Amino acid sequence: MQTPVDQVLRKMYDRLWSAYGPQHWWPARTPTEVVIGAILTQNTAWKNVERAIGNLKKARCLTWRALRNCSEVDLAELVQPSGTYHVKAARLKAFVDYLWENHDGSLESMLDGEIDDVRERLLSIRGIGPETADAILLYAGKRPTFVVDAYTIRILRRHFVIDDKADYEAVHRLFHEALRPDVRLYNEYHALLVAVGKRHCRTLAACDGCPLAGLPHDARV
Repeated sequence: MQTPVDQVLRKMYDRLWSAYGPQHWWPARTPTEVVIGAILTQNTAWKNVERAIGNLKKARCLTWRALRNCSEVDLAELVQPSGTYHVKAARLKAFVDYLWENHDGSLESMLDGEIDDVRERLLSIRGIGPETADAILLYAGKRPTFVVDAYTIRILRRHFVIDDKADYEAVHRLFHEALRPDVRLYNEYHALLVAVGKRHCRTLAACDGCPLAGLPHDARV
């Protein structure tokens, strides 16, 4: 008899928490830094994002007003360490323009309202996809929405929780249906999945010592 998905997800969380403990993620001092990091981390390692944010900090461009006044060319130079920097500078500017045009530069105003409405608001901005929108909502807005990334999908697929056809929204719904809406829980669970993904559930699985190794899985998937 197959174990219900909610029990599998809770068991996975318990094992990861016991092995790794709290992750203290997202590593940012302000909600503004969270948003910038969420946009810059698309398709790159976090260490590269940290270098880019360091450049912005040195240039005193870590406020929405400063980013509005910074040209896209100058911004691209500052965020160069994050890769595809012209694209990311354009996406940052699109976010900043929307923020000022619709919320007078107030991130708090932008993230206020019914969570589904705010999510659609974020998704309407050029360059903001579901993962980035959910990261902004969860980590900057402290709203209970689960962030699904490549590690999450790979781990769940290898542990028979989802199949190859499951897309972002399907996995997103899965977590929301299985777990209570809790900001701290969603925060820690996402961070723990990233942690085990980096250590063990890479493209080529390294199951020895993995906290989830005792659960049914297929490392070849």
